[in-house]
Amino acid sequence: MQLFVNLPVKDLERSKKFFAELSFNLFGMAEDMASVIINQETQVMLLTEPTFGSYITKEVADAGKGTEAILVLGMENPAQVDELVDKALAAGATPAGVKQEDGVRYQRGFADLDGHHWEALCLVQPAG
Repeated sequence: MQLFVNLPVKDLERSKKFFAELSFNLFGMAEDMASVIINQETQVMLLTEPTFGSYITKEVADAGKGTEAILVLGMENPAQVDELVDKALAAGATPAGVKQEDGVRYQRGFADLDGHHWEALCLVQPAG
């Protein structure tokens, strides 16, 4: 089974550049959408707001004003968490959420250019 998460974006070219700067590959790009490859089973589809709106019957949410979902990426170690979040912040993202470092997990978050909340998470293996 595969998972395709669809997100509305205001400026597709700007969003594509942002995710490329985070070292994600993009696939299946069309004039009004592009796919961010997370892994073989997961893609985040970036759709222009009008295209996203054509699939729904409700209003397109403004991710800059509220949080409807938190997209969490599982990382192998804390250094990968820091690398991804630092790249995102350097590419124009803003910090989001609360850093978690409690011996069980290491987690940091950012809001992308459209305000969607992303978290990078590493679950720490118990000693022993």
